[in-house]
Amino acid sequence: MRTAQAVAWKEIQIYFSSPTAYIVGLIFLALTGIFFTRDLGDPFPEATLEPFFEGTIIMFILLAPALTMRLLAEESKLGTLELLLTSPVRDWEIIIGKYVASLVFFLALVALSFFYAILLFWFANPDPGPIYAGYLGFILYGSAALAVGLLASTMTSNQIVSAVVAMGILLALFFADRASGSVNGLAGEIIGEMGVRGHFDDFSRGVIDTTNIVYFLSVIAFFLFLSIRTLESRRWR
Repeated sequence: MRTAQAVAWKEIQIYFSSPTAYIVGLIFLALTGIFFTRDLGDPFPEATLEPFFEGTIIMFILLAPALTMRLLAEESKLGTLELLLTSPVRDWEIIIGKYVASLVFFLALVALSFFYAILLFWFANPDPGPIYAGYLGFILYGSAALAVGLLASTMTSNQIVSAVVAMGILLALFFADRASGSVNGLAGEIIGEMGVRGHFDDFSRGVIDTTNIVYFLSVIAFFLFLSIRTLESRRWR
């Protein structure tokens, strides 16, 4: 576990010293600000963060791959991945370390967005339940998106390819709910349950269902498992 911590600490330092990460962070804050103020011009605006959450999960289909595309693809391109694989570091420690680093940076972005919630509580009297539940759902969704992006970065040495693959997977998960309507029977139900949108909507409405929590945790575990197996396969090439 100490090795995973060392890998995570190294990647965290890279994140907070990389201009790309800060550009992604600025884009995140700019777009979330637009989502937050989108409905304020209405004659009777609602004191809610639901538009913020709805817009953010769509936006993170693009931002999550941008945050994770370099984690292992860059190591492979520069030739440092071979050194890492031949060192006394286990594959799961590499994956967990790099995932934790991306998660720390993501949580830092989430913490900055608390400013919108503070403004809402300062100038209005919103129901806190949907806000707390929405943030929980957003953190779970973002964590799952980062796991998808890490898998894509493990599969290739090209960062652009990694980002495109991750976006494709995230888009497929996002629109799986709608695609399920064109498939009948058990297959349609399975595809519908795989969709991210249906599981996230409950959180944005203030409903915390253990089924949805288990779904996101399962997605995280599944893609991290695939990342570890993919890295193991590259060790023996």
